[in-house]
Amino acid sequence: MKWTKETESASERRWEELYRNRFQHDKRVRTTHGANCTGSCSWEVFVKDGIVSWELQATDYPKLEDSLPPYEPRGCQRGCSFSWYLYSPLRVKHPYIRSVLLDLWRQARSEYSNPVDAWRSLMSDPEKRSRYQQARGKGGLRRASWDEVTELIAASTLHTVKEYGPDRVVGFSPIPAMSQVSYAAGSRFLTLLGGVVMSFYDWYCDLPNASPEIWGEQTDVHESADWFNAKHIAIVGSNLSMTRTPDTHFMAEARHAGTKVTVFSPDFSAVAKYADTWMPLHLGQDGAFWMAVDHVILTEFHSRRQVPFFRDYLQRFTDMPFLVEIEGAGDGPGAKRARSPEAATGDATGGAADDTSAPLRPGRCLRAGRLPGNGSLEHGDWKLLVWDETTGSPRPPKGTIGYRWASGADKGKWNLKMEDGPTGAELRPELSFLDRHDDVLPVEFEAFAEGTTLTRSVPVRYVDTTDGRVAVATVFDLTMAQFGVGRGLPGDYPVTYDDDLPFTPAWQEKYTGIDRRAVVEFAREWAENGEKTKGKNMVIIGAGVNHWYHSNLIYRAAIVSLMLTGSVGVNGGGLA
Repeated sequence: MKWTKETESASERRWEELYRNRFQHDKRVRTTHGANCTGSCSWEVFVKDGIVSWELQATDYPKLEDSLPPYEPRGCQRGCSFSWYLYSPLRVKHPYIRSVLLDLWRQARSEYSNPVDAWRSLMSDPEKRSRYQQARGKGGLRRASWDEVTELIAASTLHTVKEYGPDRVVGFSPIPAMSQVSYAAGSRFLTLLGGVVMSFYDWYCDLPNASPEIWGEQTDVHESADWFNAKHIAIVGSNLSMTRTPDTHFMAEARHAGTKVTVFSPDFSAVAKYADTWMPLHLGQDGAFWMAVDHVILTEFHSRRQVPFFRDYLQRFTDMPFLVEIEGAGDGPGAKRARSPEAATGDATGGAADDTSAPLRPGRCLRAGRLPGNGSLEHGDWKLLVWDETTGSPRPPKGTIGYRWASGADKGKWNLKMEDGPTGAELRPELSFLDRHDDVLPVEFEAFAEGTTLTRSVPVRYVDTTDGRVAVATVFDLTMAQFGVGRGLPGDYPVTYDDDLPFTPAWQEKYTGIDRRAVVEFAREWAENGEKTKGKNMVIIGAGVNHWYHSNLIYRAAIVSLMLTGSVGVNGGGLA
């Protein structure tokens, strides 16, 4: 038999040397891949004669804590095949220029001794400029020398600076996670030139703008190992299996440990296989879904029933108790209507205006510096107010931006303690004026999706300021009105979830394609999990959402659901 002959003849087994040689190596090196995922996975790279022969995932990560699974295996298919890219014949090793531009440039250089003059001749000729610009996207790239390319780049840059100014040179460097040297070189060049340094966030739209808008930071999210601590995970516009491959095992392990997983994706993505529920939303309509979720949570867990944990969280860690001036109410400058507290009916269904011709709108937060006697308060225009139940008056709590750069007695008061800034006394901020108010005013809210406005009544108190008396409402009461939770107040409030008014489950159907019953079911599970686990709700959100024009609003709609369920700043909760 043939196989017996091969066993006996060594010459017939020389093909095995291919595999023996494949895994021979002189040394092994600990390194990582400078890839744009910034995963920084630890790899052992085996080198022979200065050539990478193969890679192996490191398996010696220290354990973070006993309650979490180990980090390894950490790595992905792109990492384990990276040496193929190093030595691939398809790897770009030389500069390439579009053929039309290269021919035009060489012709210009033969006519002009000064490279800047040569480039100016191309830019001043509409026909030549149009020829190379219209060739973009059609291929036709030709190899050129480094000297030729660097001269062309330098000439075009100098021409732009002389003709239009240095601020018309806009550049982008590789992200620091790719190469700190490359990043510094490009940034330094543009800075010294006087050009515009774009961040890597600008370049590929990777910055979730909602984070600095809400928290004042960029992407300070928790370590991916914390996914395991979550008890309900909503994955929104993020395909973890593709983009967070080294970390996905934490999500799979959380799923195995009993965590509920809901995936929001218009396609059945790779990560959808982990899901208990798949929500195939219409493209870019995630915001409508989350607004309806917030409507249900506010209705059932903050109005019909008030969850003590949620209420305490909102009072201490969010802006919900802060006072917002109602523009046009009171008798201050620019008031469109005036009404004395004595004229108020005092009940939640009253409050018909003396003058309803001019609409009232939410304005700015009321500042401590506007209260009588607070003129000498340091940074008083940057210290916001809550209504303190104990004193029955507006008070400035510690931690607002006015305490950020405080000096003297106010130094050290930039914290999350719900205490009166000037006195240090404990504050008990009122979340809502629904039960105790001076008036109920009709306030206009924009319904941008419908291109119209809605008038919804809001309970208010009157405050005497140095500019006169103004009406104020809490952020919580304005949020209730914005989301259409009536609580017995008059106005354009929906009566049931089936009313097609912003932001009901029925309203979102026409945008998302998701049945209203699915929204209600998800919102109840989300809130119930938050109540039982003390905030272990997590939203893992990514570029699938972030690249939409109003992505910050989609993010914020989801973040509101986290705040309403006490989930931000909690292990196993928050925005990931």
